[in-house]
Amino acid sequence: MTRGAPPRWAYWIALPVLIALWAGVAVLLQSTLLPSPLAVLATLAEAAGSGELWRHLGVTLYRVVVSFLLAMALGTLLGVWMGRSALANAVLDPVLVLFLNLPALVTIILLYVWLGLVEPAAILAVVINKVPNVAVTVREGARSLDGKLEQMARVYRFSGWQRCWHVWTPQLFPYLMAATRGGLALIWKIVLVVELLGRSEGIGFQLHMAFQVFDVATILAYSLAFIAVVQLIELGLLQPIERRASRWRRTEVSGA
Repeated sequence: MTRGAPPRWAYWIALPVLIALWAGVAVLLQSTLLPSPLAVLATLAEAAGSGELWRHLGVTLYRVVVSFLLAMALGTLLGVWMGRSALANAVLDPVLVLFLNLPALVTIILLYVWLGLVEPAAILAVVINKVPNVAVTVREGARSLDGKLEQMARVYRFSGWQRCWHVWTPQLFPYLMAATRGGLALIWKIVLVVELLGRSEGIGFQLHMAFQVFDVATILAYSLAFIAVVQLIELGLLQPIERRASRWRRTEVSGA
């Protein structure tokens, strides 16, 4: 028995209920440590009006985008290599496991100590923390590539580019999307820690300044602003890409 698709209104229940609970608890407590949603929105509007929100948001987004692109590129290459080569996997797997279990905080602190409180150290810390996660996900996809399609590519003498685009990419697509979503969720959190520890601008820096004076309204305002941006990326970019790429993937696989 297959389940039917849930009604569209079902997706709009949990969030309003959560906001209502937040507002109710804030009214009951009457504490600056838990401002109401309206108070947080007022703080957000004030930061946006002064331009501070857009400046710090832009800096954080820049770091997220650069770190994400580098981590996805390096992690994908590493994952495909390890998935297709038993020797490479045997040699590199212990190192991969080591970096998977290395706390992000340790990496950030060490790079700041070694390289100084500079932008390359901040970007590199984020990339090092994310590459192993991408590599592990893509490696599983590379291991599951269809051998029959590989034989077909050899029979028809596909070039390296044709094999990559028409044979590997359609099969790796679900794994790449999983790594992309996981990457965005993880990278922006690590970027905030990087900014909190050693940068003088960005959302993380603003959270650090607000924490020092226990300004919870500012902490929530800046956090919600960046969460909203990530949600916009998901709805406006990732989901449309996934829908179009899924159709292209089906076409490529069926054509093959």
